[in-house]
Amino acid sequence: MDKTRVTVIPGDGIGPDIVDVTLQVLDRLDVGLSYDFARAGQAALDQGLDLIPEETLALLAANPAALKGPITTPIGKGFSSVNVSLRRRFELFANVRPTLSIPGVPSRYSDIDLIIVRENMEGIYSGQGQTLSADGERAELTSVVTRTGSQRVLRYAYDMARRLGRRKVTVVHKANIMKSTSGLFLEVARNLAREYPELTHEELIIDNCAMQLVINPNKFDVIVTTNLFGDILSDLCAGLVGGLGLAPGANIGADKGIFEAVHGSAPDIAGRNIANPTALLLAAAMMLDYLDRSEAAQRLRGAIRTVIGAGRELTPDLGGSGTTTGYAAALLREL
Repeated sequence: MDKTRVTVIPGDGIGPDIVDVTLQVLDRLDVGLSYDFARAGQAALDQGLDLIPEETLALLAANPAALKGPITTPIGKGFSSVNVSLRRRFELFANVRPTLSIPGVPSRYSDIDLIIVRENMEGIYSGQGQTLSADGERAELTSVVTRTGSQRVLRYAYDMARRLGRRKVTVVHKANIMKSTSGLFLEVARNLAREYPELTHEELIIDNCAMQLVINPNKFDVIVTTNLFGDILSDLCAGLVGGLGLAPGANIGADKGIFEAVHGSAPDIAGRNIANPTALLLAAAMMLDYLDRSEAAQRLRGAIRTVIGAGRELTPDLGGSGTTTGYAAALLREL
């Protein structure tokens, strides 16, 4: 069987630590992957390269999927976010953030299973049209939402819900106040929902949605929303199940997916063998689904739930005294 080539960006801080053990686990699954390693972020700058070197962009363009460790965006003018740059470069219009409870993790809830699909390219979070008056008195930011951009992310969310056997899609908006931009998103959603009669279509205003997620997150199944709202709700949901250390994410385009841990690079614990690789491991499981290796993805998720649920080799952020490599070894034994 020909192997599928995956671009791997180890990243900065704890990135190399958690990427290394994640690749060990993927190799144990033996699903026909080979890796092209690339640099980006501070690791690239330290070698005199651009923040995202051209050779990295070439590998990302050539391969169907990428696994990316957390990356540090240097502080100072002239450096834009690596994530935002990659989304724009490869038209990665959908950000997918599953929220799944894991047995044994201290959290407010124990039985959450929902997915947030966030539009990735438009809206106020895209940072378009930022200006500041010469006297520093007035700042402006332009929000642009298009029918085309709304349609493609909404269709992705509804198609995903249908494919995964989900029952309901909740469209989150602020059309009562943001009548043009959020109103357009909601209008497109209402029209599209008619094509999916087997799915319940629900509409919630963003502030009510945030409250309902805290009060009763089990009422949600798939949430789809615009860029800024999705960014905020995704982290809120991560907090419901134990934090960003358990939060995977994917940036999906028409023919490419980049999969990542959504937490930061945590330079203060880099190299200390205590970083929790669960978020990246779950992102790797998302990548396996994307590459039509869903059986292996389920095996990986099952091993994670078993090892953490049994309290084996828990890293300090989960209340244990285990190590990154010790946790990985427990997963390898379980697999």
